[in-house]
Amino acid sequence: MIAAPVRALLACSLLLLSACAEQQPRLTGERQGAPVDFSGHWEMNYAQSDNIQARLNALVRELRKQTERRSAGGGEVGGPAIAIGGSNSGASVMGLAQMADMITQSALVTVAQDSQGIQVKREGNFALDCQFTGPDAYRLDSPFGRELCGWDGHQLVFTLLLPDGLSIRHRLTLSQDRQNMNIATTVVSDQVSMPFTLNRVYTRFEPGSSGYHCEMTVTRGRVCTTEAP
Repeated sequence: MIAAPVRALLACSLLLLSACAEQQPRLTGERQGAPVDFSGHWEMNYAQSDNIQARLNALVRELRKQTERRSAGGGEVGGPAIAIGGSNSGASVMGLAQMADMITQSALVTVAQDSQGIQVKREGNFALDCQFTGPDAYRLDSPFGRELCGWDGHQLVFTLLLPDGLSIRHRLTLSQDRQNMNIATTVVSDQVSMPFTLNRVYTRFEPGSSGYHCEMTVTRGRVCTTEAP
């Protein structure tokens, strides 16, 4: 279930981001071969994760190139704003990036997985659930929208389709050594002609193991640090 703060965030963001075309990967209910097991405890690796400003700059460059191509072809003309032309606007582009950033802030992720399904618990955010069996397998309808999930090759994909059309997709990929997990979050809206994707990389850790300590603080919430041996 989506937590109240997150619902409020989604509602506010939808004021900036209007309906989007439904773009979904071709998911399958069953993975070919042995399923990938994402189970475990994960902490964000900030050094390997995307920088929000760098990703925003890259999107703006692509949107400007897109506008220039349209202008050269006799279409809409670009201007001095972040992105002008077609359905793009500075407010919409910023809203898209800010939404992606805010819904990918979880520093810790815990994944429980078995033959029946998977649950991805994200600190400070709503969990991602996917049932592999039963009448609700790979699909869940709720008052907030429709949640779809499934395998895309070796990757597990969660897609949230909100009533007003905003689409949020999380794509999970496990490294070959099983020590790192990438969660690529893509936000799509028809207010911006290109999607915005942020990659967050998580490293496996064992709770309570030597060299790792977590504590709750008043100002920063849960803080995890590496202890000297």
